Amino acid sequence: MNDQSASASDSETRSESEAVLELDGLKKSYGTETVIHDLSLSVREGEILTLLGPSGCGKTTTLRLLAGLERPDGGAVRLNGRVVSGTEFVPPEERGVGVVFQEFALFPHLTARENIAFGLADRSDAETEQRVDELLELVDLPRQGDSYPDELSGGQQQRVALARSLAPEPDILLLDEPFSNLDVDLRVQMREEVRRILKEAGVTAISVTHDQEEALSISDRVAVMNDGNLEQVGEPESVFQHPKSRFVAGFLGYASFIPGYVSGDRVETDLGNLPREQIHGLAAEYDNTRIDVLVRPDDVSARACEPGEEPSGRVVARRYLGPTFLYEVELETGERVQCMHNHDEDVPDDGPVAVEIDAGHELAWFPREQRPEAEQ
Repeated sequence: MNDQSASASDSETRSESEAVLELDGLKKSYGTETVIHDLSLSVREGEILTLLGPSGCGKTTTLRLLAGLERPDGGAVRLNGRVVSGTEFVPPEERGVGVVFQEFALFPHLTARENIAFGLADRSDAETEQRVDELLELVDLPRQGDSYPDELSGGQQQRVALARSLAPEPDILLLDEPFSNLDVDLRVQMREEVRRILKEAGVTAISVTHDQEEALSISDRVAVMNDGNLEQVGEPESVFQHPKSRFVAGFLGYASFIPGYVSGDRVETDLGNLPREQIHGLAAEYDNTRIDVLVRPDDVSARACEPGEEPSGRVVARRYLGPTFLYEVELETGERVQCMHNHDEDVPDDGPVAVEIDAGHELAWFPREQRPEAEQ
């Protein structure tokens, strides 16, 4: 960890009155395998927070611990200041927690209206009807109340499942990979729709996903997990632009690391000198040291060499992404860097190129000695 950790660190210190959910030193093991290591996190009222990480990192187990579907081996879960797991254990149905599963889990023999009303048995018929009408309006399905699940599209089924979970007015809503069963186009549309619904309802929500784009687009904050540990928590832009670890940098998108040497007011790299002030949080104690500068594909450009110009490297791979191409360039030093160009830009498909860093924002960095051992 380096000095940028302080400026990119999670701004989680909040008053207790703002925290709807608090995880304090949570631990969970299955047999000899520890799945969750001493996890602490708080979620504020009305916030959408996403647990993001690769398969097997512990994010779904964390969600199950919050819902009361699993018991922790250590630590505590508090909802609105009340311990629901730890010294006490409150059953799932008494926690005031709603869950939206990735399969939606709608009752096929009930209409959309009846599915939404299922958790409102303690209300009068008039109150139930009013609440269901409100929710059908909220999820933009006022005319589909009498439709059965098999008569609804995937997106409509998801909205009914969301409305059903919101019906009892839970203190917190948990969403387990909520978009994984939708096709790509509908997935993008439903991210925006679900965020709108949650914000209009004013509900506090925790989502779980391994999809980086989904997490960045729907969340107020993102909590990146790796191997049962919390790597970083923060607003999406902050976590993406100023990752605290190489894992976070690579997991949140294409990441290349350019070797640099800190020399006075500049950082010398194989792709030219960078102003020291452009390197985020580069403290004085790193003078005259070697660092790695993080660049994303849109921070770097490649072009054909001018006559007599020495190439920076060679294009060794190109991937077509529709409106853009992703190029991989091997530098003369053996390092590899990725750059993105529009499909109509004149960039060589292979062979020698000149490469430049043309980022218009601060760049993250890591001490060179933090490179994985195999890369040092």
